[in-house]
Amino acid sequence: MDRKQSGKDAEKAAERFLNQQGLRTILRNAYCRMGEIDIVMQDQDTIVFVEVRKRKNSRYGGAAQSVDYRKQRKLIQAARYLMIRHPQWDNQPCRFDVIAFDDEPGGKPPAWFRDAFRP
Repeated sequence: MDRKQSGKDAEKAAERFLNQQGLRTILRNAYCRMGEIDIVMQDQDTIVFVEVRKRKNSRYGGAAQSVDYRKQRKLIQAARYLMIRHPQWDNQPCRFDVIAFDDEPGGKPPAWFRDAFRP
């Protein structure tokens, strides 16, 4: 399986997992010139920007550790752009979650880091 397909499979598995947790999908693969948000979901009144990461091995750090400061900045910029494009979200709180697979999706549940960018 190529890397691109593996990433798409991880995104689908993450979406299914979050739907089972009660989140509702709003957008998938929201692209802009600042970057891409893998999944945009709603958790009650909160807009959730979800980054999905998958690693076959942890030689260079696990999936969650791959969302470094640079990647976080890109995600925040892309989310700001989406917030402008969707004024209906103006009065809703938002957060960034990371779904991390450190093996093949479909095995054990992924690690879910809610509000991952806050200290």
